[in-house]
Amino acid sequence: MPYLSDPAQTDPAQSENSDIAYLYLGSPGVELDGTNPENRFSPAWLDATEKLLDEIAAGPAKGLVITATGKFFTNGLDTDHVAAHASELPAYLDRVHALYAKVLTLPQATVAAVNGHAFGAGAMLALCADYVVMRTERGFWSLPEAALSMPFPRGMAGLLTTRLPDRTATEAMLTSRRYGAEDAVAAGIVDEAVAVDDLLARASAVADERKAVAGPNLSTVKRALRLHLLEDLVAPTPASLL
Repeated sequence: MPYLSDPAQTDPAQSENSDIAYLYLGSPGVELDGTNPENRFSPAWLDATEKLLDEIAAGPAKGLVITATGKFFTNGLDTDHVAAHASELPAYLDRVHALYAKVLTLPQATVAAVNGHAFGAGAMLALCADYVVMRTERGFWSLPEAALSMPFPRGMAGLLTTRLPDRTATEAMLTSRRYGAEDAVAAGIVDEAVAVDDLLARASAVADERKAVAGPNLSTVKRALRLHLLEDLVAPTPASLL
């Protein structure tokens, strides 16, 4: 399950960023969660993540780094849950959209530190942060929906067309291309490609640089900036789409 951690406990270099919160998408104490090794969006995972984000939003942190450990940042939708509860898919997607809206409007300066593969709904979660850094050498950002014969609901399509350049959104959504870190920077998907040993430190530094404007007004500014996207994300997913 997702958890909050203090990197200063294991990395003294991070101690100066005591007002930065760190949300890990996996489970504490293990590189891979045995029950959810790809950090997929199971209902329980969504419950835990939403709760932690609410704690962060109401807490003293001025910055937030979202990351994970192991092979995956997150592989997105829980396809096993979807297959077992097909009639509940619209409501499930609405929950995912609500998660995106929550991250997009946090009063903290947010940075996604993409440590591994970010696919589908997980790739979109990274785009909800204000700034994105991605590790070099291993891991892809990709939208496999077209290759899997899956549509993009209004909320997800709105997120992608808002947060990505038009040519990149067109290529990523229509071809399911896998982007490595350097290609993702060139395409405008992520802001920086960083060696894995420097990933967390760089994400922390960016959050630290931006934390001076953190607070309720930052959330208000984000809502104004993303007004039309937020309208897309709160629109119910019609069963007819699926």
